[in-house]
Amino acid sequence: MLQCDGVMVAADEEYRKFHVLQNHQPLNPVALAYFFYIHALRRQIIQIHAATIQYQGRGILFLGPSGVGKTTQAERWAQFRGASIINGDVGFVQRTQDGFLAWGTPWHGSSPYCLNTSVPLKALVVLKQAPYNALRELTGFEKLKEVSNNVFYPTWLEDGMELGVETLNHLLTELPVYRLDNRADLEAVELLERELNRIS
Repeated sequence: MLQCDGVMVAADEEYRKFHVLQNHQPLNPVALAYFFYIHALRRQIIQIHAATIQYQGRGILFLGPSGVGKTTQAERWAQFRGASIINGDVGFVQRTQDGFLAWGTPWHGSSPYCLNTSVPLKALVVLKQAPYNALRELTGFEKLKEVSNNVFYPTWLEDGMELGVETLNHLLTELPVYRLDNRADLEAVELLERELNRIS
């Protein structure tokens, strides 16, 4: 049972069916997101504050706090490289037998982008605003800190942190994470593109 924004909802053990118990209102988007995430976590899916693009069959996540330029960076890739913007603000990342998938979601914050599709994830890119463009791969604690700060941990769920951290650990072990100090211009796109071509 979960209470959220004045609506109390009960779910079955598999989180497949939901019933509003109070207020006789439709399930609001916040409560729906909570329940979806509970279901997703048990399938090795974590939610990340990121813009997601698909470029030449590769998924790239741009991470960072609100206002850092995630959607802008995604739009530069669409503008200069014809990339598809899957989501501009909220992404789901799933561990599978073949690697990680980045999924679009119906939740997209102030961004207008939300495609119902998935793409094999190749890299995560932490964005920093700067008057220059520079790219470097993150390692160790810095890598963990930068990505972890952008993961939504379901603290309302008893084993939510444990499930989220387990999937995050595999993600950080298997995929590269970069820091891109950037001006959100063509040069920043080219800089990251060269690195992606090198590792693919």
